[in-house]
Amino acid sequence: MYTKKDYSKLRGAPGFSDKALETHFALYEGYVTNVGKIGDSLKELADKDKRDTPEYSELKRRAGWEWNGMRLHELYFENIAKEGLVLEPKSELAKKLTEDFGAYADWEKDFRATGMMRGIGWVILYAEPQAGSLFNAWINEHDCGHPAGAKPILVMDVFEHAYFPDYGKDRASYIDAFMKNIDWQTVEKRLG
Repeated sequence: MYTKKDYSKLRGAPGFSDKALETHFALYEGYVTNVGKIGDSLKELADKDKRDTPEYSELKRRAGWEWNGMRLHELYFENIAKEGLVLEPKSELAKKLTEDFGAYADWEKDFRATGMMRGIGWVILYAEPQAGSLFNAWINEHDCGHPAGAKPILVMDVFEHAYFPDYGKDRASYIDAFMKNIDWQTVEKRLG
């Protein structure tokens, strides 16, 4: 059974109203609840030997959406700090960003530009272990488009629910607020 995590510590984060955060937390809680419900329903159908039914198939398809919705929100909330933390220039992450993008500023320009693309979804800085590289990616939907084997180390939600309550259509100002509130220590740990 999965239980929701408490992210109330983010209340008061600059650039994120408590009302917007509460709405976002409730959305996340829905994913956690649905992961549990789908798991229970799949078990019930399996116990009745109904794995070959359309209901079972559709629940299996839906499970990825709910699971990734839950996990991506957890990664997102966990890489936000109430007071953003500075990326240490001598850290492994800073060195890797410079190595793969030329400079931190070049990585940030690319990350922001990816976040400004038309559409809704996620912007994710991935670590790709086989090549040992970092790259930014746009993911439209929770359950598809994730590069196989790549590890998300920084996640920014750019679905409208993440920024409309505070910024309306001004996604750039939301991205500014997000960038000022990154918990670089958490991101650094994910790299390792």
